Amino acid sequence: MEKNTQFVGQSLAFLDAVEQAGRAAELNRPVLVIGERGTGKELIAERLHHLSPRWGEPLITMNCAALPETLIEAELFGHEQGAFTGANRARAGRFEEADGGTLFLDELGTLSMAAQERLLRVIEYGEVTRIGASRAVRVDVRIVAATNEDLPAAADAGRFRPDLLDRLSFEVITLPPLRAREGDVAVLADHFGRRMAAELNWPQWPGFTAACSAELEGHGWPGNVRELRNVVERAVYRWDEPARPISRITFDPFASPWKPRPMMPRQESRAETEAAPAAAPSASSPCDRISDLKAAVDAYEASIIRAALERYRYNQRATAKGLGLTYDQLRHCMKKHDLSAG
Repeated sequence: MEKNTQFVGQSLAFLDAVEQAGRAAELNRPVLVIGERGTGKELIAERLHHLSPRWGEPLITMNCAALPETLIEAELFGHEQGAFTGANRARAGRFEEADGGTLFLDELGTLSMAAQERLLRVIEYGEVTRIGASRAVRVDVRIVAATNEDLPAAADAGRFRPDLLDRLSFEVITLPPLRAREGDVAVLADHFGRRMAAELNWPQWPGFTAACSAELEGHGWPGNVRELRNVVERAVYRWDEPARPISRITFDPFASPWKPRPMMPRQESRAETEAAPAAAPSASSPCDRISDLKAAVDAYEASIIRAALERYRYNQRATAKGLGLTYDQLRHCMKKHDLSAG
């Protein structure tokens, strides 16, 4: 599928970000692009490259969250033959591939501390050392990085190196979410709708009804432009009357009366359930023995966190996600209950 790199929008917040990227493109300095998912961070990175003096050189993209931690350093810096199990031949890393051009690091906030340290050395000295090599190779690479995280807060929490943040934040471009781009929902919906109608060989673009347009304007768009594009294109493709304005849209494609129920950790079979004897009513409840509510609640909270840490093998990010907490909230609870990191 051909990539669509066209910028569509008329809101001042959006146009200011695009202009900021155009101005920063001319300088050979690193740029951080911050924004929610679906706001167009990769499009801004492409604009920074194509408007720069490096436009004729490679633009190499790496999604830092798409690789396991053990492979990220090998992907970034390359490796020599035999450097680790499975390294059957030498391989250049993304820095060497981007030499003379631009390296776009998406999801920068997911980099491990070890990879952050090596990245800092490359930025400072302009040299990269493959894993298993004894000699460094000089590279000339401009770094553009993107994330949806609050990196200063991550640095304060010890999850991101402050010195690396200082090196990368010469210019920071923060993209507005779609809900803050006044008037752009209608413009984008019309753009994506016309394009989908042409793909389906409709004789003309009928547009949306007023009620449909109001629904689009009133939606919160947590997935931003990417979500809007899916909603509009799905509405067009499902509409069977190209001569009439579209009056039906679906925001959640998973909504269905036959939607599967969430999987439980362990479900007893019907036979087991029927065979189980009915529990006799208890004369007393454990709650009757509680004399200190705060201590009991704290003990219960600590036992839940301890069990979750063991279940996720003390991977704190996975534990936080499994409990519906942020990483910082989990760390606060661990500190509060004096729980070790394993």
